Amino acid sequence: MPTLTTANGTTLRYDLLGPEDGPPVLFSNSLGTALEMWDRQIPALADKYRLIRYDTRGHGSSPVKPGASTIFDLADDALGLLDALKIESAHIVGLSMGGMTGQVLAAKYPKRVRSLTLMATSAHMPPPEGWRTRAAAVREHGMASIVEAVLSRWFSKTCPPELIANVKAQFLACPAEGYALCCEALAEMDLRGLIGTIAAPTLIIAGEDDPATPPQMMRDIQTLISGAELVTLRQAAHLLAIEQAPSVNRHLRAFLDVAAPLAKSRDGSSFEAGLANRKSVLGAPHVDRSLAAATDFDRPWQEFITRTAWGDIWGDPTLPRKTRSMLTLALMIALGREEEFRLHVKPALRNGVTLEELRSLVLHAAVYAGIPAGNAAMRWAKLELGLLEEKK
Repeated sequence: MPTLTTANGTTLRYDLLGPEDGPPVLFSNSLGTALEMWDRQIPALADKYRLIRYDTRGHGSSPVKPGASTIFDLADDALGLLDALKIESAHIVGLSMGGMTGQVLAAKYPKRVRSLTLMATSAHMPPPEGWRTRAAAVREHGMASIVEAVLSRWFSKTCPPELIANVKAQFLACPAEGYALCCEALAEMDLRGLIGTIAAPTLIIAGEDDPATPPQMMRDIQTLISGAELVTLRQAAHLLAIEQAPSVNRHLRAFLDVAAPLAKSRDGSSFEAGLANRKSVLGAPHVDRSLAAATDFDRPWQEFITRTAWGDIWGDPTLPRKTRSMLTLALMIALGREEEFRLHVKPALRNGVTLEELRSLVLHAAVYAGIPAGNAAMRWAKLELGLLEEKK
């Protein structure tokens, strides 16, 4: 059940879910929503992670703190909540304003942030006059005066109405003054000179159809945070954690499973991390079948590739998963490895490789590995994509 606590001199409503000894994950909500905006992420993570959700000050049931506030104040609120809960460090997940809060946390308090996931957000949101006008509108006319305009930018036209209705209720329940104060905080925000210091592993998730924080804003963040990985989701507008929850959850879980400290096997190699990586990339059914089919003869081989290829190599955060997928496909083309190439086609798409990029990869590989290799790869890709019927 949600409860209240004092953090950074303000009162925050929060809840805790998942195992008490699980790696902590702190969720920060968007402007105009409440902690319930993360409801669709809970089933995907609560088996392993300690999930902390809270209402930003002046949102949901967290009361308004009078006086002007900045994005730095919101970050200090989140830090105060971690202090109140005696959590030394956490994985931070934020969407829109929550992502801005997360950027400040990771830049100012690096030892408190294990990893950073930024969704549909930005480091700078001009023009400031637009935010001040919005703040004045809700103060004078209430939240209902702008709700339809806001929701039209938050969801695509294909989003189920019941999901929109839930968010609309959160928006209308948001205190107008709390919303207005946060609008004014965003008007003054510019984190572009700060976030280049972020060292935490960072995943950025953008919505292809997001008019509020278009993908270019996420690409701008990616250029500033060393090693950040960017995934762009199709048919996703601003509140993509709600509208495209299955895709978001798949990417978020895979990222956290790599970033979180995982137990080591008895010989010190990262078998558990490798198994998590292998399942998240290739899919649990495929991996489970491979392990179940192993005999006494080849079981050590399965353990070896899980520890080495999937634990040490795919688990290395230096290269984003999308890059690793493209490297793997290119190498399999050059080596003529049909089975392995086809195995990695659909996982590559899940890792953010677009069909246009896949086609370009095959063309590029053909220049260096030979036209016959490229021709074969094009046929393999078409078979996996269902564009060509397999001959029996």
